Amino acid sequence: MRAAAALLFLVACTIGASDALGQQLGAYERTFGTIKFLDAYFGTPDEKLEVRPGDSNVPLTVAVANVSVETITGIRGQLSLPLVLSAPDGSRSATADAVLTAGPGDTFYLTFFVNVSAHAQIDTYEALVSVDYSRLRESGTRNEVFDFEFDITGDTVINASARDRFITSLRDNTVLIDITNTGTAALSGVVVSVSAEEIDSSASMQQSMTNMENVVFNQSSWDLGNIGAGSSKTVTVDAYVPGTLGSEVLRVPLAISYINAQGDAQSVTRVADFYVRGFIDARIYDVGVTLIGNAPSIIGEIINEGNENALFGFVTIVPLAGSNISETTQFIDEIETDSPVPFNVPVEFDGEPRYGEHEIRVDVRYKDSIREETVLSYEATIDVPAPESEASEFDPALPVILFAAIAAGFIIWRRRSRRAPKLQ
Repeated sequence: MRAAAALLFLVACTIGASDALGQQLGAYERTFGTIKFLDAYFGTPDEKLEVRPGDSNVPLTVAVANVSVETITGIRGQLSLPLVLSAPDGSRSATADAVLTAGPGDTFYLTFFVNVSAHAQIDTYEALVSVDYSRLRESGTRNEVFDFEFDITGDTVINASARDRFITSLRDNTVLIDITNTGTAALSGVVVSVSAEEIDSSASMQQSMTNMENVVFNQSSWDLGNIGAGSSKTVTVDAYVPGTLGSEVLRVPLAISYINAQGDAQSVTRVADFYVRGFIDARIYDVGVTLIGNAPSIIGEIINEGNENALFGFVTIVPLAGSNISETTQFIDEIETDSPVPFNVPVEFDGEPRYGEHEIRVDVRYKDSIREETVLSYEATIDVPAPESEASEFDPALPVILFAAIAAGFIIWRRRSRRAPKLQ
């Protein structure tokens, strides 16, 4: 009896220990089927795509692996769509093309074509896919169902544009280029660089960047970080443009690398165009007064040491500091490069003439090749002489000279009359 009792006790303990071990291992138990869901994204098996609300007939790919030791065949997928998606025919489900076979350990892809509702939000959504397949060495069809999440990412649209499209040759220019994301998804890790080697081979790009060869930039790469949807960041660069590029279009190629909403590294090329204005470097010198035909005129010279002629030139004499010289303007036409242009403006007075020193300002107004006007000013003190006729009429020394001449003649006459002999 004791032996039997001991045996029963040992069996009970063994069963209890097995139950306890089973309870411990139950939390780690895994049931493996034939196929396993891996990923779902918009795009094809070879390339992910950014998708925005309102896009039509876009591919949605589901990646699945055959995790069994058997080859499976006749694979077909049926996708149950959430409200933000619809099949091209408007139904609530889409079917993927059949995949012939998938060997043990192979990954296969089910691609469904769908429309994205214009009212969808940039967000994460859930869907359900049903996969039918058969094993080679058995008859009948198996079915497995997975629910999964996918993202409507939005799209990124990158543009580059010059803030001010005009730059000037023969001088340093501070250039501002806006990098804009006009899409619906954010960019991250944005890096912009100036690189002619990155230019696209399309015909529109092949006007080539040969005019970039002698342009000097103080910086050629910028790390802009993140650019949100509908926002932009600015690249600032100092550029020296040689004189040979006057009146040409400078095309600056920009290689832009970034990470898109799918998490993939991307690179695009954009071109910022600038019109290069010639440089007008004009100055005024040798301002003075001369008498021309007994009338005073203000004269001077203008020299243009740039590489572009100044157009539609005018010289204006402006009185300063109480001067009563009348403001007068004279047309001088073009101010050519490296060739002094003289001006000659007759002096006119506002009221009675006042000769002597006057404070004036000479304004030279001209336009460049894009018809932008510039005013160059020069202040000077001039001495306006009186005309010769007025000088003889008002010369204060004239009466003294006349009196001296008369006195000298009288004295000579008296002396001669005393020395003359008297007649008997």
